[in-house]
Amino acid sequence: MKFENKTAVITGGSRGIGLAIATRLAKEGANIAILYVGDESEGENAKKELLQYGTKVEQYFCDVSDFEASKQVVDKIIEDFGGIEILVNNAGITRDKLVLNMDEKDFDAVINVNLKGTFNMIKHTYKHFMKKRYGRIVSTSSIVGIIGNKGQANYAASKAGIIGLTKSVARELAGRGVTVNAVAPGYIGTDMTNALSDKVKTEMQAQIPAKRIGDPEDVAKVVEFLCSDEAAYVTGEVIRVDGGLAI
Repeated sequence: MKFENKTAVITGGSRGIGLAIATRLAKEGANIAILYVGDESEGENAKKELLQYGTKVEQYFCDVSDFEASKQVVDKIIEDFGGIEILVNNAGITRDKLVLNMDEKDFDAVINVNLKGTFNMIKHTYKHFMKKRYGRIVSTSSIVGIIGNKGQANYAASKAGIIGLTKSVARELAGRGVTVNAVAPGYIGTDMTNALSDKVKTEMQAQIPAKRIGDPEDVAKVVEFLCSDEAAYVTGEVIRVDGGLAI
């Protein structure tokens, strides 16, 4: 199994794309540390689901936008698992509004979780990866961070920031055997998109050359590759998983 004896930390790992990623890595032998916020039962259910693959799984409540809390959870995971080999930054939120109606709190909340949270987790694992001279960092950006989207200026800015952060850190760590990449999902069937009306979903699907809304598995497969040793010479990349939306 390609991730045997490796530990993967996955933020926002209790559902949706994050859980799909955790599942693929666990199936390939990775020990899994899930970071979540909100409903504790959600984290517990994810843990139970992942334990069936026979690897070590733990859940940790952590608001990744909190610098000190992120440091404490990284230290705790290293203590519990003996080290970290893979970091997947997947935690994210939206506060969609036109800029005309968007207040400072809407903007700051999205930037703090999506972008600053990604920075916090990279910051606190950075030295660990350097010392190991090995690591895989994959962050979830978005197609919106590449092409923009009306009503999502805060979200687009946070996801575009992740791209810049990814490329910069990739340059810093490439000589230490650490790869740093990002995925940019398009329209993916998650709780967020499932809550939309059928009319909106149909309109979304019509924009996609592949003529379907993506599945979390579509993203997870790409992340699995980027976390593997097969991608050891791939760094600083942003891979779109969008069915051709941004062609």
